[in-house]
Amino acid sequence: MFFGKIRGACTMVGGTYRFIRKHLFTRLLTMYHIVILPIIILGIYLYIWSYNYASEEISRHTENQLKVYLENLNRELTWMETQQYNLLRDNELQLVALTWHIMDNVERKESTQYLIDRLIAIKTTSAYIDDISIHIRSIDLSVSALGAVQPYDDDYYTSIYSELMEDYFFINVLDDSLTLIVGNMNRDTEGLPNYFVEIILDKDKLESSLDSINLYENNGFFLLSNEQDLLWKSSEAADEILAEYLKTVGTDNEENKQMLTIGEEKYQFNHAHDEERNLMVLSYLPEEEVERPLGIFRNWVWLFAVFVIVAIVVYAYSTYRLVQRPLLVLVDAFRRVEKGDLDQPIQHNKEGEFGYLYNRFNKMIARLKVLIDRNYKQTLMVQKAELKQLQSQINPHFLYNSFFILNSLAQTEDIERLEQFTQKLAEYYKFITRNEENFIDLKSEIRHARMYTDIQNMRFSRRITVEFPELPTQLEQIKVPKLIVQPIIENAYKYSLEDKTEAGLLRVSFASREKEADIIVEDNGEHLREAEIKKLEDRIKHLRESQELTGLINIHRRIVLTFAEGSGIYLSKSELGGLKVTVRLVWKEDR
Repeated sequence: MFFGKIRGACTMVGGTYRFIRKHLFTRLLTMYHIVILPIIILGIYLYIWSYNYASEEISRHTENQLKVYLENLNRELTWMETQQYNLLRDNELQLVALTWHIMDNVERKESTQYLIDRLIAIKTTSAYIDDISIHIRSIDLSVSALGAVQPYDDDYYTSIYSELMEDYFFINVLDDSLTLIVGNMNRDTEGLPNYFVEIILDKDKLESSLDSINLYENNGFFLLSNEQDLLWKSSEAADEILAEYLKTVGTDNEENKQMLTIGEEKYQFNHAHDEERNLMVLSYLPEEEVERPLGIFRNWVWLFAVFVIVAIVVYAYSTYRLVQRPLLVLVDAFRRVEKGDLDQPIQHNKEGEFGYLYNRFNKMIARLKVLIDRNYKQTLMVQKAELKQLQSQINPHFLYNSFFILNSLAQTEDIERLEQFTQKLAEYYKFITRNEENFIDLKSEIRHARMYTDIQNMRFSRRITVEFPELPTQLEQIKVPKLIVQPIIENAYKYSLEDKTEAGLLRVSFASREKEADIIVEDNGEHLREAEIKKLEDRIKHLRESQELTGLINIHRRIVLTFAEGSGIYLSKSELGGLKVTVRLVWKEDR
């Protein structure tokens, strides 16, 4: 066993040695590319991500600014529209349009002055109004806030009416002016409105308010109405940009952000749309404005890549001189130990970490010789004695419980079941007394555990159900210590199932993996809590010298002494509600 551990460790180290020796430089060259390429790719990715992030942030910010602008403009237009319709319903205006010819001069003057004052009051309340006029066809007069009373211009009136539609409110472009026109519902004999209200917008104010959201150099804007009618543009040179955008994208595109190449320049477009008034604000920004903040970052990425390349070269050479060559010396020494040569310590004059490793290696092989010569046989004898002692402790416990069951059956005078029980009990102890070996195959262990459940079923068949499937064939010949399953089942009955008045359930199951097998015993008892299970498992796993080796602790200790690391008993809460005990058997390398 001891030599097996040494051989296993040395075999692993020897394999590592062969891999290092055959592929060292290939690995270094591969590592060079594996390290440098992800860094460069990461830098490129970060640059692309930063560009996209900056572009999205600019787009998001621009969109918000455009929406705010449209919202403010819409509020102003809504207010203007309200004032227009209020004027159309004004009693004085209706009186003037209908009774002008029968008014005397004083009445006409008072009425027109009233209308002028009303128009001036509306104009002064909005900075977006350049002028507001009332055109009254029936009296051939036009009244405005700026020009007071003027003769009615029939040609101009006709051109305006050609743009006017009933119940439709939008911005019109007339004579390079932006106007809002609303006519009354009453028509004369020619089908024309008796009068209408016209508001001329202040283009300078519209431009200045739009310029206020221009946060980037070379950023431009368009204000469009009625599908593709241009109301305002930030630059005369932008006609080509708008024409290409309308040709390629149009005004019905739902995506806010668009990237277009116009001529030799690439532009980022953003827009905001007001469906109620069919207004759209369109902005454009050259791509170089988006990339400009990232120029320094791009230079640092390339500088960092060059630095990393140089650092990797230096690191590779230094690693070979300072680490790889001293490591090969240590691996060669382990290979000698693998072959059984414990008489050749490492000769060296090194200091530091490798000097310490060499010295510890030399001391290790010296101690190995002592352990092999003086302590190995003694250790095996102690382990076998301990196994025999631990196993002997468990036999009386089942006998005590058996006598209790016999007594119970005798008291109830159930002769038939008493005969069945004594027969099974005789078979059970027949096996124990005839077999002097400390280890048995798992098939026999499970058969005796199943016999114990049969015995207990004679007592609890009416209120306890047992699920006990057949042992998988591949696990039958595993050598195990005696009595590692039956005591666990006995504990389930004693501490969980005996107190249940009905619907008790005991389940035994098996699971196997490569070099590992599990025997699982669980019940639906309700007494143990998570904290109690954790406390019990701590007692099992952290055995003190003075602690009595009984019950689950006994079983765990015998399994640990027999099988490889990771073996033993594991406790948890069962999905059935009670305790789940897992007996884990892990084979040793030399099995």
